[in-house]
Amino acid sequence: MGSLPRMSVVSGGRAVVPAAPLPTHLARLAASQETALVYSDETCNARISYVEMEAQTNAIAKALSKRARPTGANRDGDYVIAVCMQPTHNTVLTLLATWKAGAAYVPMEPSFPQARISHILQDAEPALVIYDDSANPAMFAGSGIPSVSFEELIQEASGLSAEELKSPEVLAHAGTDSIAIVLYTSGSTGVPKGVRLPYSAICNRLWWQFRTFPYSNTEKTCVWKTALTFVDSVCEIWGPLLHGRTLLILSKETTRDPQKLVRVLAENQVERLVLVPTLLRSILMYLSLTPSERPLQYLKLWVCSGETLSKELTTQFFRYFGDNGGYKLANFYGSTEVMGDVTYYVLEKLSQLDVYNTVPIGSPLDNCAVYLLDEEMNPARETEPGEVWVAGHNLAAGYVGAQGADKFCDNPHADHPDFSRLYRTGDFGILQKGVILYAGRTDSQVKIRGHRVDLQEVDRAVTAVPGIEKCVVLCYGLERGNPEILAFVTIEPSARIAAHHIEASLKNSLTSYMIPQVIVIESIPLLVNGKVDRQALLKMYENTNNNDDSAIALDIDYTGVDEQDKEAAKVLFETVGEVLGRAARGTLSVRAGFYELGGNSLNSIYTITKLREKGYYIEISEFLGAANLGEVLANMSTSPDSGADSNEPKFAAELMKDEDKQQVIDMIVSSFYEKAELEQFLKHEIDTMDYAHCIDACWAALLRARLSVVLRDGTNTPVAVALNFDARDEPEIELTGGLAKIMGFLEFVEGSVRDTLLPEGKGTILHSFMMATNAELSPRDNVAAIRALEHATMRIARDRRFKGVFTTNTSPLTQQLGTDVLGFQTLLDYQINQYVDPNGDRTFGKAPDDMRAVVCWKPVD
Repeated sequence: MGSLPRMSVVSGGRAVVPAAPLPTHLARLAASQETALVYSDETCNARISYVEMEAQTNAIAKALSKRARPTGANRDGDYVIAVCMQPTHNTVLTLLATWKAGAAYVPMEPSFPQARISHILQDAEPALVIYDDSANPAMFAGSGIPSVSFEELIQEASGLSAEELKSPEVLAHAGTDSIAIVLYTSGSTGVPKGVRLPYSAICNRLWWQFRTFPYSNTEKTCVWKTALTFVDSVCEIWGPLLHGRTLLILSKETTRDPQKLVRVLAENQVERLVLVPTLLRSILMYLSLTPSERPLQYLKLWVCSGETLSKELTTQFFRYFGDNGGYKLANFYGSTEVMGDVTYYVLEKLSQLDVYNTVPIGSPLDNCAVYLLDEEMNPARETEPGEVWVAGHNLAAGYVGAQGADKFCDNPHADHPDFSRLYRTGDFGILQKGVILYAGRTDSQVKIRGHRVDLQEVDRAVTAVPGIEKCVVLCYGLERGNPEILAFVTIEPSARIAAHHIEASLKNSLTSYMIPQVIVIESIPLLVNGKVDRQALLKMYENTNNNDDSAIALDIDYTGVDEQDKEAAKVLFETVGEVLGRAARGTLSVRAGFYELGGNSLNSIYTITKLREKGYYIEISEFLGAANLGEVLANMSTSPDSGADSNEPKFAAELMKDEDKQQVIDMIVSSFYEKAELEQFLKHEIDTMDYAHCIDACWAALLRARLSVVLRDGTNTPVAVALNFDARDEPEIELTGGLAKIMGFLEFVEGSVRDTLLPEGKGTILHSFMMATNAELSPRDNVAAIRALEHATMRIARDRRFKGVFTTNTSPLTQQLGTDVLGFQTLLDYQINQYVDPNGDRTFGKAPDDMRAVVCWKPVD
């Protein structure tokens, strides 16, 4: 008789939480002289102690209460204060004063479009709007809701007592279940809904964090960098303050610039960071530019949330930080309705990725439970997908105005009153080996750079644009961790409107991260049942966007470029076009801003890296801070230093010698096993010793051929190697496992070209079959070394009277250098995932369509 199948219901631990309004918890620090808040910019340098924060917020709360009282509570019975301010120390003072006055705060970004501001004000019915000088007060003028600038409020507060508020001064006396925050997020109807978060949910989330990831004795400074409208800001702000730490408030400019962000984190010895995977990717890309430096040695806890954390990005993290340094990468899952996070999974070693197909979203937090239910609300069996429902102390009180009643319901499976309510997340999950794996969405909501976006809301905004006939909004690239919103539209016959005009008009109705790339098509493809063929649209976009001519097809305007800058401008514009592809919005010119063209922090780093590969350098801060491409062009240099090419690294090229063997093996292992494109799909079948065996098997032949080159630096240390053979005189070596499969693939793509398109006979084709560099080289030196190897190989080919050099590149870097810098001809551009081996297996079937093997040839001059 078999055992009963395990049902997909998972509970977190039970713990007592001292739930109370947060000002009550903060009161114990009211007399502390320790620094609470730090903020600096061009105009101020503020440091506020806990005792100063207590006094100032008491006075502000009294002034705020007087202004808000005449308007009264909203239809839910909540006093709500709208806060439209950029992140500074004044923002934190305003939030805390709002709580002390007996109200909840609803944040609004000063950059929000008028339509979103108007919707929030109409729906939330705040008693008052507080704004700073970054906001336009005209946006609130027509709402009928009183508003006041922070400066005015401070002036009024200066004449009031700094003592704690007395009972008559409080708008409403807060309790554990009182609403503390109202956050607006895209709803399943396509209309933003306000989520009402009580103090009890906030406390449950915070005290679980304090128990699970306690602050260390050396952890003095924490950072607030997440937008106030995003739920992660709640724990970022109030977690450190409740534990008497210093809260360092970062500007948006610092957060979006990895160079500035890393510097701030390092200087303040920050030990934990909450971020979306997109920002993690940017930081790792920046850190990889200077691999010998280790600026973030203190930052041990990295918390990813808001987007899907991929195995590929996790692998990059542990390859940089290693398994033995005590670094943790935590994957948090949740939504605003469950206080941001309701499950978590902590990774401490790369080997943990071998257990599951995806990075798990993990197990529930304390006092929470997750139910994976089928359509009849019955628990799914383990390993079978079910819709994710959540119960417990993290649940919101609901939506403003009791909207979305279908999202919150009674729990038919409750075994305790604490779990009597269920929230429907709209996600699918699978229980596997005791933890939950994310299995996709059930509706049209997606996460874009950590923000929830409902595609129906985007669809409605696009359809409302005059001249649009039909519209289909889709998300592309979600599984790769860099999603894009696409709007495929057809235009009315009488309309004269272009894609960039549509995108520009959407700025009035959608926030920046919601604006789609608009693609105008002649007709919407349909399936035989009459429904939209979504896969055909995505394939159409993919094929177009991966077209090698995509950058050339972009509109480039050289007006305003001086004659001596034409070559640099051509490199800059074409590189930006190459990175942005069809996603570029508008003309590439000196007047165009990178972000206005569709850039973001991730592809800005990629652009800088590709410019470096082409021999042009610019500081990351200068690139990100440039108002337009004209400023980028002005700051570009052919050298990373103020000097010219005299500072280029110098390498000595020599024929490879027998004593170089171990260094060569080390470089081959580092470059191929750790970084090569093909190897990542066969890691489970390859061992580092396989490369040693490969080199050992052909070493004698390599030395006899006298065609291989080693580069040495100023200390005579080998830093790069090119292994070369006569293509018609290569030794037969026996390989096994994954390395044999890779060599089999390379012979497949090279053989047809070599044997049909290239000269016959020995002594005609120099085959550059392996090239590797020292892992310690900087990106600049790495590019210079690869170029030096290519030049040295070409010299050998010329001296030995070969007719040309033949090679295959699978790395985007070597492909770029080979074709655009070194002048190689592309003889075959092969899509790697199409390869089928002799056994009928699709060895690299999981590779993306844009991953190519480029077979090249360069004739000897």
